[in-house]
Amino acid sequence: MSIIRITKEFNFEMAHALVGHNGPCKNIHGHSYKFNVTVKGKVKNGTEHSDEGMVVDFTIIKNIVKDLIVDQYDHSLVLWDKMNIDKNQLSFMNKLILVPFNPTCENLLIYFAGLIKKELPANIELVHLMLRETPTSYAEWFASEN
Repeated sequence: MSIIRITKEFNFEMAHALVGHNGPCKNIHGHSYKFNVTVKGKVKNGTEHSDEGMVVDFTIIKNIVKDLIVDQYDHSLVLWDKMNIDKNQLSFMNKLILVPFNPTCENLLIYFAGLIKKELPANIELVHLMLRETPTSYAEWFASEN
């Protein structure tokens, strides 16, 4: 059986602010994120299942990432819980997410990798993530380096 890598692409809008940053990103600002998720596995052949000839049905990857990340973070404001934000004062914002880290592109990737790895089918391995904040700026996570 051949080992193949497959990638599913996602898009979402998210705002954040970077605590302690010495520049304009310390202020609340948003990005149109592009998120690529690459997994690998053996191509299924001779199984007579609906995923015959596939590593994994793209829909499985889509549903995992959509449920864990896209649906949660799309059109949200993500802030470091260190900021001591009173969520009651911001109750009009139904998508305020407080995280235990400064929500940089890099930290988000580490966090997203942990979420995705827990939900993948047993025969599928997370290989690579790419999170693009702007047309010219992105961060990458590689399983082989973590």
